[in-house]
Amino acid sequence: MAGPSNEDEINVVCYHDEKVGSMRILIAPDKFKGCLSALEVARAVERGIKKVDSSIETIICPMADGGEGTVETLVEATGGQIITLGVTGPLGERVEAYYGILGDGKTAVIEMASASGLWLVPQEKRNPLLTTTYGTGELIRDALHREVEKILIGIGGSATNDGGMGVAQALGVKFYDEKGQELGLGGKELGRIVKIDLRGLDQRVRKVEVEVACDVENPLYGPRGAAYIYAPQKGATPEMVDFLDRGLVHYARKIKEYLGKEIEYVPGSGAAGGLGGGLLAFLDARLRPGVEIVKDAVGFREKLEGVQLVITGEGALDEQTLSGKTPIGVAREAREMHIPTIAFAGSVAEKTQLFHEAGLDAVFSIARGPLTLEESMARAASLLHSMVEEVMRVYLLEHR
Repeated sequence: MAGPSNEDEINVVCYHDEKVGSMRILIAPDKFKGCLSALEVARAVERGIKKVDSSIETIICPMADGGEGTVETLVEATGGQIITLGVTGPLGERVEAYYGILGDGKTAVIEMASASGLWLVPQEKRNPLLTTTYGTGELIRDALHREVEKILIGIGGSATNDGGMGVAQALGVKFYDEKGQELGLGGKELGRIVKIDLRGLDQRVRKVEVEVACDVENPLYGPRGAAYIYAPQKGATPEMVDFLDRGLVHYARKIKEYLGKEIEYVPGSGAAGGLGGGLLAFLDARLRPGVEIVKDAVGFREKLEGVQLVITGEGALDEQTLSGKTPIGVAREAREMHIPTIAFAGSVAEKTQLFHEAGLDAVFSIARGPLTLEESMARAASLLHSMVEEVMRVYLLEHR
């Protein structure tokens, strides 16, 4: 068989070198947990795109959903700074925590897990009767010293079940028992509250807007409340769970008595051991889905202007993704503006139709060949870059 003519060869070369021109792609992924930050994911995606056509305009917009990595992502996205601070850890020990000041200089972003997270407590010492959110309150107080106007708080990964009592104590609120003695720290004190003294509350909290990234709808107490659903994973025995739940019931009554607020049935008030409810009560906070808070902070909707394609992703696309994590939040916003969205992940659940119905036009796993999990994580950036390149070659066929 004769080989291709010179003319055929030239046509093939010209076809692959043809440029799309004015295409603009927004790259808005979350982290690949354990191996790549959201920014590293975005840069790998960009390399894959540019390998196919260097003339495509790419806009990098690292995303998060209020959980681990939110501070880093928002600081990088806005040109802000990380603040490190020694605070009170979950068991009263001194730990080094951090929070971020965004590029506007007026917004602080805090991950409560940095100061009060389960990861800070060894397995054998986990006990939600003792753990406190006091250190998270210290982070808030330091942000107030910097005269911020808004505080964003991610409350996932807590070691606590104190209803945010520790945060309130760090900000100057005092709780007293029946003998007039000031109460200590931890969930064990909730049922002993007789009086709440608000006179020492740092009044600067009244001048700031507080938004809490909360993606669960658990009430403060009861069968679906903070103690019954989350305390066991924090070290609580069945007896402790009952005790803590009764404490949260009492706590809610005292908040109603002294603050005039009914927080117990607000969806999300039971998040992070009741911290959601405590922030509602003492900081007049607003609970919102984490990805919505992040989208507002980075100006996501404005970045969609003039974009023809959005690329997002996270480490695993699964049932949790469908509950409102980053890829779905990104896709829904893009769909409102009639912009298609493609998602990449380390692994993708089998029922891809559910992702399509939720707003993702196509989903791809970057896994290739018989690799172990460790090998896949070590090669995540190159695997992602390679898969994006191949998908873009197909996608651009319609645009040449």
